[in-house]
Amino acid sequence: MAKALVVDDSKAMRMILARHLTELGYEVCEAADGKQALEILASGKTGVNLVLADWNMPEVNGLDLLKRVRGNPELASVVIVMVTTETEMDHMTAALEAGANEYIMKPFNRDVLVEKLQLVGMVP
Repeated sequence: MAKALVVDDSKAMRMILARHLTELGYEVCEAADGKQALEILASGKTGVNLVLADWNMPEVNGLDLLKRVRGNPELASVVIVMVTTETEMDHMTAALEAGANEYIMKPFNRDVLVEKLQLVGMVP
């Protein structure tokens, strides 16, 4: 079964994303910020192959999380999709240049999520 990590400081957003991903067949784990996400990924026991991360979070923000994951060769195959309210082109460009596979702007609906996951080959 495919495993996803949802990283967002909003519990409501984590619940929405987790529900959509579960409906798509994912096993989902959650983190409230980038620091917690890095701890989950570093444990190596989760087998996460998809990360959906918000940009604006305490401790470690989404862009820093993205850069740290991309800097770790053991996590090179993890697909990362930024899911954020940051709608400026500069933010999207920065995320994609840092290694994000895709970028979803909030608010979004299930169809947008599915479309982006299809683009990155992550619809189970």
